[in-house]
Amino acid sequence: MKRIMKTTEHIHFIGIGGYGMSAIARVLLEMGYKITGSDVAEQSLTKRLVEGGAVIHYGHKAEYVEGADTVVYSTALPEDNVERVEALRLGIPTIHRSQMLARLLNERQGIAVAGAHGKTTTSSMTALAMEECGTDPTYIIGGEIVGFGTNAKAGKSDFVVAEADESDGTFLQYYPYISIVTNIEADHLENYEGSFEKIKEAYVQFLNQTREDGLAIVCADDENLRELKPKLTCKLVTYGMGEDADYRISDIDLGDRRASFTVSTEGEELGRVNLFVPGKYNVYNATAALIACLKSGIPFEEAAVGLSKFHGAKRRFQVLADAAGVLVVDDYAHHPTEIEATLRAAKSTGKRIVAVFQPQRYTRTFFLLDAFSRAFSDADEAIIVDIYSPAGEEPIEGVHSSSLTELIKQNSNPNSQYLATKEEVLENLSGRIQDGDLVITMGAGDIWKVSHKLAEDWKNRNL
Repeated sequence: MKRIMKTTEHIHFIGIGGYGMSAIARVLLEMGYKITGSDVAEQSLTKRLVEGGAVIHYGHKAEYVEGADTVVYSTALPEDNVERVEALRLGIPTIHRSQMLARLLNERQGIAVAGAHGKTTTSSMTALAMEECGTDPTYIIGGEIVGFGTNAKAGKSDFVVAEADESDGTFLQYYPYISIVTNIEADHLENYEGSFEKIKEAYVQFLNQTREDGLAIVCADDENLRELKPKLTCKLVTYGMGEDADYRISDIDLGDRRASFTVSTEGEELGRVNLFVPGKYNVYNATAALIACLKSGIPFEEAAVGLSKFHGAKRRFQVLADAAGVLVVDDYAHHPTEIEATLRAAKSTGKRIVAVFQPQRYTRTFFLLDAFSRAFSDADEAIIVDIYSPAGEEPIEGVHSSSLTELIKQNSNPNSQYLATKEEVLENLSGRIQDGDLVITMGAGDIWKVSHKLAEDWKNRNL
């Protein structure tokens, strides 16, 4: 297949420290490109890139783009960033992160994972299973795979596993060999003119961009995907628990941080899959990953063993402490459906669940206020902290965590309280955690700092 990139290129990343940007930069670095970048501060991902040979500056200056053949930026970067402005002045090609990922994914056997929930876990499962089976894929993932210690690698095979982000419509840049859609929900409406129909139209286009020699894999149990099925012209297989699914899931057994299930197709049982991550949602994620492995030429038995080696992705039901009868867990759940699924998985541990939730974005909280208020019934108690809002987002009158807490009390969990800050949460919990408790932080902001501090203090207390 024709390669459109040259390894003599110098590629500069503005905001190189984010998961998505750093993952692409790492792969290109391992492929032999000259990589430079800039970000506001040093962090673990940038340190690893520097160790690999990248040159990274902290702060932003126009001079940092000099000599670059291509400059890459992300959606979060303002148009008036001095490096972006200078690149345009110098005539250096300036492209979005998704366009650079498209160069990698479209010219190879791309496996692109999209969906409202489960993208990081499903792509991580696929990459790890393929790696364990000797396929040696390239992978570019929005979260660190536990046990791998990284979120990206340049493999020697033609397979490229990556997340396809629907939030800003950039997944329409991709023409994958295998496309996966785990589910569709009304999220990121602010980027789709407030219209759920426009989001669904974008998913139809994404799936129909699957290559003719490839395969689209979608969940048959998702009502929105079922609604879209007549509009799909790509080669399609479905998975789910219903009789009409091409790959049928049955005999699910859920336990404490584990799950197992049987997969059948065309009336024939393929075998059983054992996972060491919790929750029914991970059964679905693993089935999608399994089908991608089968399409890539990996036998069922080998793929199932590969999936059994998966122990989670960072911030996806990540166990931070398991000591003296207490579990401290962190999770990225920031949408009502994700919260419900995560709390159901937590319930399978048999422990008393203390859920600490930090809403992210005023717009998301506004659009999904009622759904959020009904999402906490599986927690024994819920603590809601102030909304985490990215720079530049304006508050919306009446949208506040205190009012959300009152709605939660009415609609799903009367044992809920509002604590404004992370410091108040730590003070509240530190003195009363006891044997039999599971404390879980949830959200896409910085609420993880609470569980990390709590886990550290609890482990030190029980040494």
